[in-house]
Amino acid sequence: MPTSKPKVKDRSLDERIAHAVGHPIRIDALSLFHEDAMSPKEIAEETGVDLGTAAFHVKELLNAGCIELVRTEPRRGAVEHYYRATRLPVMTDEEWRAMDDAKTRQEIAAQALNAIIAEGLASLRAGKMNDDDLHLSWQVVSLDAQGRRELADYQLESLERTEDIRVASEARLRKSDEEGIPTFTGAFGFLRGRKGRANSGGNRSTASK
Repeated sequence: MPTSKPKVKDRSLDERIAHAVGHPIRIDALSLFHEDAMSPKEIAEETGVDLGTAAFHVKELLNAGCIELVRTEPRRGAVEHYYRATRLPVMTDEEWRAMDDAKTRQEIAAQALNAIIAEGLASLRAGKMNDDDLHLSWQVVSLDAQGRRELADYQLESLERTEDIRVASEARLRKSDEEGIPTFTGAFGFLRGRKGRANSGGNRSTASK
């Protein structure tokens, strides 16, 4: 006897992420929801699909916990629903370390990974992973407790430096007629799912100087 397909919201965190980014329309829609609150109608217009298809994929993202309802507006006898990407809490390292709820930590991490994967795949689909300043790098390393903490501190410093760069860029843009260059950036450091072997050489794909 065939088994029924599990509902998205009943799947594990990794299955929910895979489902959310498992269709090109959901990838593009989630990238748009990261920018602003949008309705299924607006998603349909932006992605070039019919409203029914867009509404279906928006519902899938909602069930997966990737987006949240922010407001409704009356439209010609109907109600239009506006969604945005689920907002992550802004937390200090101290607040994160004080959080003793492992499930909540996993949920927050899952939402962050959703954004990272969706933005990366959307960029690939748009043919944007080829500019002169592209930087992609990763490395598997074996660290002791002190090294793990030092790496986390370094990544926090990198985030603070990124904010300084953003502020300076916006100041220059206000003085010029240039448009900003939409750029996705981040820093990642997490425990591997398996032990494996550390790769001290790392892996890097970049066109940056």
